[in-house]
Amino acid sequence: MAAKRLTREESREQTRQRLLAAAAELFAERGVNGTSVEQIADRAGFTRGAFYGNFDGKHELVVELLRRRTQREAEEVAALRAGVGSFAEMMDRLRVWNVERAEHLAGWLTLRTELALYALRNPEARPLVGEGEKSTRALLEASVKTELAARGVEPPAEPAFLALILHALEDGLLLQRFLSPEGTGDEDVVDAVQLLMRSWTALSRSS
Repeated sequence: MAAKRLTREESREQTRQRLLAAAAELFAERGVNGTSVEQIADRAGFTRGAFYGNFDGKHELVVELLRRRTQREAEEVAALRAGVGSFAEMMDRLRVWNVERAEHLAGWLTLRTELALYALRNPEARPLVGEGEKSTRALLEASVKTELAARGVEPPAEPAFLALILHALEDGLLLQRFLSPEGTGDEDVVDAVQLLMRSWTALSRSS
């Protein structure tokens, strides 16, 4: 059977996806500033002209990469939350997710850092990074409220603030896992969350 012929729009989207994937690889390897349009086009198997037929320049490509990564992260967060019946189940899902992510931690963390640095240097790109962060904090906030309510205690602080603490802790632990792996493990993030939840529960009961 002959392969289905792509429409012009489908072909253009395929080209853009290949350019974005190539850019993500190169940004992780060389940094955003160390990567040229020509290198991105060559890695994707296209000409410089094909690049400019899809993006006005590297800035537009970076912004589109940020937008798509933010959307994908939001979808992953939604999938983790779907049908969760308890905090324990949420932790089990997070544990599996963190172990799977650990297989590609170096590339994931490097690219995330590069994109964050780009957003810091280009204020117009910051809202896209912020949206991804908000989605993750919203998941954590909902989980904190659900679990503390199940334990019959009031949050010791605003749930949104507790979620911010958890999210910052996750970032720090992942960075330590990458930079200094001795004494760290793939499940440290989930273990730390569970420890904090026990501590917050005890704090609420003693107040």
